[in-house]
Order: sequence, then structure tokens, then C-alpha cells
Amino acid sequence: MVHKPSNKDKVYAKPLKEPEGFKFDAKVADVFENMITRSVPGYPLMLDLIGMLGEMYAIADTRCYDLGCSLGASTLKLRQHLPQSCHLIGIDSSSAMVERCRANVARDHSQASVEILEQKIQDTEFESASVVVINFTLQFIPDNERVAMLKKIADGMVTGGALILAEKIVFSDHEKQRFMTELHHEFKKYQGYSDLEIAQKRASLENVLIPNTEEEHIDRLKEAGFSSAQVYIRCLNFASILAIK
Repeated sequence: MVHKPSNKDKVYAKPLKEPEGFKFDAKVADVFENMITRSVPGYPLMLDLIGMLGEMYAIADTRCYDLGCSLGASTLKLRQHLPQSCHLIGIDSSSAMVERCRANVARDHSQASVEILEQKIQDTEFESASVVVINFTLQFIPDNERVAMLKKIADGMVTGGALILAEKIVFSDHEKQRFMTELHHEFKKYQGYSDLEIAQKRASLENVLIPNTEEEHIDRLKEAGFSSAQVYIRCLNFASILAIK
């Protein structure tokens, strides 16, 4: 089946009296592929490296997880590089995302088995996991719950397993933070977003998406039980971190 191009993101194109808190509802799900590609610099490379890392770290007869799987882009990239005996589980709490993800996964015929579950990732039980992906999802979990979430993941992983974590980050240096924010806004303008769209989406994400510094992520991963953690991609104010159990 030919992949159809996603709908163009116009969620914030019209003036809103007061932008509501960002939600992964049907309106966002319908344009999410376009939204994330135009909003996250380096996103296609992040997906490609998930496939590469899945091939490197996935172990036969284990489970792999994609937490906050949304439409299934990282789920599919991972599945296409797993051993046949692996079982892949995608998790998302948005019914709109899960519905579309299941349809996307159904069109893929990779060898590893897969299931998509609608639930909070905090409610997920991890067992014999060799690869866990959590792309731009931890940042939506309350900050004081993040260590416990990561510890739960680590406790359910096999030795040598890999956690692939992608997040929007902040910088402790205020001038660097200002500059990176400015560059990110310019990136979005380059992708065709208007000043109005950028401002309204930023307002909707305030107090919903809470980013951390790279140092906070690294320290938290080690506290959770990972033996090593390091940034392997950084593009403006977005980073991917690889942590090994």
C-alpha cells in the first residue's frame, strides 16, 4: 500500500482567545506526522538511529517497548530491525493515537510480532526488555514521577539492554537557552509556521511539557539503575540519549 502524505498541521493557524493545554486528541493525531517533522529538528535522523540501535541491542526472545508510540513511526522503525523472536509492545494513552497506530502497524509485515496497547506508560509492566524507546514522552510526565518511571523500566530490562530516550531539553546557561530557543523558532518559520502558530503552540505547551537539562537526564538515568548514559544526538534544543542497563 502506498503511504499517503500526512495532513498539514494547521492546529494553531487561526487566532485563539486562549490556547488550551496541549492534548494528543484526534485533531492533533490527524496531523501529528507533519507536526513533529516540522517542529523537531533532526527527527528523521532520530528515527533512523532507532532502527540502527534496535539492530545493535535487541536480543532474541526478549521484549521491546515503544512508550508513547503515537502514530507508530518509531514502533515501525524498531520492528523492522528486530529478530523474529522478539515481541514489540507499543504503548500510548491517547485513543486517537492508538487507533491510527494500529492501522499503520497493520500495513507493516515485518517479522517480529507487535501489539499496541492503550494505557498510561506509568501503568506498564516491563518484562525481559532488551530495547525500550521513549521518544518525547517523559517530558509530559510530572517531574517528580520521572525517576520512578525510569527505575521501573530499568528493573524490567535484561543486562546489556538499551533505553533510547529523546527529549526537548533546556540549558542552564540563560544566554544559550535564549539563543537555542530563537534558533528553534527560526527553524519552525523555515518549515512554514507563522509567528502566530509558534506563539500559540508555545502557550499551549507551557506547564504541560516540562523539559530538563541533559545533565538532569543523565543523573536521573544513573539513579534509576542504568550503568551508563550519554547523549548521541543533539540538534538545537532536542537530544537523544542512549542508556545501557
